[in-house]
Amino acid sequence: MQSINIYTIRCILIFMHSPASTDLSKFISHPLLKDGVVERRRYQIAIAEEAKKDSLMVVLPTGLGKTTIALLVLVERLKRGKILFLAPTRPLVEQHSSLLKEALTIDASLIQTFTGMVLADRREKLWDDAKIIVSTPQIIENDLLSNRIDLSDVALLIFDECHRAVGNYSYVYIAEKYLGQAKEPLVLGMTASPGSDKEKIREICTSLGVTRVESRTEYDADVAPYIFKKDFEWRGIDVPVEIKKLKRILDEVLEERIGELQKLGFIRKKKRGDISKTELLELRKIIAAQLATQKHADLYKALSLQAEVLKIKHAIDLIETQGIFALRRYFERLRNEALSPEGSKAAKRLLKDTKFVEAMSTVASYEGEHPKLNVLIEILREEFRINPNLRIIVFTNYRDTAEMIISALRDVNLEKEGIKAVKFIGQASKAEDKGLTQKEQVEIINKFKEGVYNVLVATSVAEEGLDIPATDLVLFYEPIPSAIRSIQRKGRTARKKVGKIIVLIAKGTKDEAYYWLSRSKEREMRRRISEMRMMELESEEEEKETMKELAAEPEGKGKEEQRRITDFGEENLTVFVDPRETRSGVARFLEKAGVDLKLQNLGVGDYVVSDRVCIERKRTIDFLDSLINKRRNLLEQILRMKKEYEKPLLIIEGDSIYGQRNVHPNVVRAVMASIAVDFSVPILQTRDEADTASLIYTIAKKEQMPTKTEVNPHGKKPSASLKEQQEYLITALPNIGIVTARNLLRRFKTIERIITASKEELMEVEHVGEKTAEHIKTVLSKEYQGS
Repeated sequence: MQSINIYTIRCILIFMHSPASTDLSKFISHPLLKDGVVERRRYQIAIAEEAKKDSLMVVLPTGLGKTTIALLVLVERLKRGKILFLAPTRPLVEQHSSLLKEALTIDASLIQTFTGMVLADRREKLWDDAKIIVSTPQIIENDLLSNRIDLSDVALLIFDECHRAVGNYSYVYIAEKYLGQAKEPLVLGMTASPGSDKEKIREICTSLGVTRVESRTEYDADVAPYIFKKDFEWRGIDVPVEIKKLKRILDEVLEERIGELQKLGFIRKKKRGDISKTELLELRKIIAAQLATQKHADLYKALSLQAEVLKIKHAIDLIETQGIFALRRYFERLRNEALSPEGSKAAKRLLKDTKFVEAMSTVASYEGEHPKLNVLIEILREEFRINPNLRIIVFTNYRDTAEMIISALRDVNLEKEGIKAVKFIGQASKAEDKGLTQKEQVEIINKFKEGVYNVLVATSVAEEGLDIPATDLVLFYEPIPSAIRSIQRKGRTARKKVGKIIVLIAKGTKDEAYYWLSRSKEREMRRRISEMRMMELESEEEEKETMKELAAEPEGKGKEEQRRITDFGEENLTVFVDPRETRSGVARFLEKAGVDLKLQNLGVGDYVVSDRVCIERKRTIDFLDSLINKRRNLLEQILRMKKEYEKPLLIIEGDSIYGQRNVHPNVVRAVMASIAVDFSVPILQTRDEADTASLIYTIAKKEQMPTKTEVNPHGKKPSASLKEQQEYLITALPNIGIVTARNLLRRFKTIERIITASKEELMEVEHVGEKTAEHIKTVLSKEYQGS
């Protein structure tokens, strides 16, 4: 008889070779659970019982069955209403949904999966019919903002990877709406590592409305029988003399820059290379704040020096802990930046420094690589020699290093030795660095499961949120200072059998500091969780007292924001919002003020409040980026708004518009003058997201009242060209933005041909998938149902 234990997202099902011989007493029996599926584990049952009573956060090491606990709570709450199960990525959502369908006795059609692939109109109908919805949080947030759904009938809200519930992340907003709307709210948060900071753990609990923390570690008596041993070792690696010499050159350049900052009075005590990145970023804020009130040459010089120090320190980190390939790539990017007309002064100054240029030349001609690489290759050979059926993940912080490792493994032809490695990175792409799509990521993971690949060389994307199978060995190419990330990496092994962890450490470098820092943070996290274990964070009585105290306090930022956005009347306003803007708090503030939000891909602008007024919102940092980044040409965006709408507006949100991103104030003034005078587009400045929302509300009220004017997101700019009219018509189709509209028009030439095209022909166009093509055909072919 063989049974497979239940692990978080890997394995809820237990398939038996001989069902007749199954000992059902080992499994939990429930009308909603299929027989022989959920193994009986005392600690899971105990935690689930507590989770049925109160909203709580479950902290369990990866592989101990957080999903099983969620399942045990879910089957009890299902009779009271819907279940909403949230996970941060689409592959993880699909995995949870699949496992629930296999584990539960209810009809599979009652379990619905919501991702960006499911169109909004269809989601509304599916929500009404479903009993369990498994979704990414962004989808639920968008549907709440658009009033497509409400959470009043949700009896249980599950947050997977709940440590993300801080700041502006969608979990925070959804939890707030749930606690306000649900008739019988119950929250279950799940994580392997909430962090080591006590205040952050409390923030997570407060954001989710959680009143208790339940945790277990591998050291607890009721967990120990299910834990597999992890063999742990770290290997110290001597840094070669040649690399040390190269580092000394960079150290000299660094010391000169820090000396100049000291002379300018920005560093009181000369710290040499000891100054941290955090301190440097804080220094930038100080300089920028001073520049906002006084324009002195020393301040601009200090700003450039601070940027140079950051770049030099990054180069030193690369040469010490990553190697020649990564540093060479970095120097190439730095050279391109310096030679570009839009390049920073810091890059240009460094390329005029003889010592820095000497270091660049040395790296360009250097033959060989950091000894970490050879150690890695020998470890792989040794491990696969002992056991050819291994699965190994090699973690590294940098894509360049991942590329270097894959290239080196190819060069020594390890595939002949049965070592089949593949690079596994995130989705973001730059000009010379193409990421992997989610589909490509899933394909690689499936091939890793099947044995087509047996080594993943991965960046942080493999740490969480993807269904990566248990591995035999996890190898850290460098230590990381984050307790959360370190625990997530280690959790990729020893799930079903003994596992192994190896950490490579370059002696005498920041590798050593990061290694000990990570261990210290992990111990601190365990201590903090232990303190909060089974602890009521705030009783109902205490919460009421707290609310009374807050009500009596002088008005602070939070209350001021609330007042600014809730002191409006019942105007029933409508605002069209581009979905990208839901990542900010502006849409949430508008929704709280009672605005009817319509989420739609807007060809231009971020908010449309009438058929003549379109608003582009830029945070200060985004505004400055658009001045130096060719791919984010602000003036082109302004011109498109001007062509489409009679009254376009630009909102710049935030303080300190001068002195950041190494953009000279005169450049900022010139661009603002051009927008206001040459394009006749007013520029309005706001303090923060709440202030921006208040301003948009006021503009919408002015445009739509006293008579309720229907908002047309496409505007009605007169005398549009034929090309613009054609684009206008196509962007009116569902889920079609301006880029896709142009792709369709280039492919089919005329609107008539687009209308008569088959679904298959539409899908040949870039950015048009099967769902979008089907929806276009439905809109174009179905009879109008209006009266």
